[in-house]
Amino acid sequence: MDCSFALSRMLQYPALVRATSVGLLLVLWIAAAGLTADASVLPQPWALWAPFAEASASGALPYHLGMTLWRVVCAFVPAMAIGAAIGFLMGRMPAVDQWLDPWLVVFLNLPALVLIVLCYLWIGLNETAAIIAVVLNKVPNVATILREGARALDPNLAAMAGVYRMRQWARLRHVILPQLAPFIAGAARSGIAVIWKIVLVVEFLGRSSGIGFQIHFYFQLFDVAMVLVYALSFIGVMLLVEALILQPSERRVRRWRTA
Repeated sequence: MDCSFALSRMLQYPALVRATSVGLLLVLWIAAAGLTADASVLPQPWALWAPFAEASASGALPYHLGMTLWRVVCAFVPAMAIGAAIGFLMGRMPAVDQWLDPWLVVFLNLPALVLIVLCYLWIGLNETAAIIAVVLNKVPNVATILREGARALDPNLAAMAGVYRMRQWARLRHVILPQLAPFIAGAARSGIAVIWKIVLVVEFLGRSSGIGFQIHFYFQLFDVAMVLVYALSFIGVMLLVEALILQPSERRVRRWRTA
């Protein structure tokens, strides 16, 4: 009973729960590193501080981190815009859905690695091919989520907008977008998580900068510590984006449903 009471009390403080969860993950890491007893296989967390400081001081880590973030943003914005537009049309127009659904199924099941390789072969080893490959991988997922959101629009609210003769822009802003906002937020959260992983693969295969390129470089040197430094640095940035931008935005757009 005391344990369950303590757990229920902790749930009232989300920051404490997150800190405890991260602490448990660190304990598992320390235990695993202790069992291997080989820093070349899995170094202890504190052993990463020196290579992290060196990479930061040299400017290599900020540069490659910035390049990866730039590619993530360049792919995320068009993927969300195109995927949301396609998904909304498919959800609201059955004829469009029938025509595009086979395409959606094909691209959903097409491996990301295949699209990346094809874009590099067709377009070349350049930034355009890298961004297009990531966008093509993410658009189907966004379209699928927004299609379900468009199908879930309340017809009673649409009828109300018709009764009050709301203009198209006002209807979109006050009736449609509030209902689609949770789906857009969900697509954005899952999208940025998937996009940055695909960006790392794109950089691993065919770029000369970015976190993926550095991981490839240190993989060839069998330098586990530097692989972890670059990987964890970007994961840390993504956790900050999630905590400071995506989660607050999602809570804000869902607020009207519980008001």
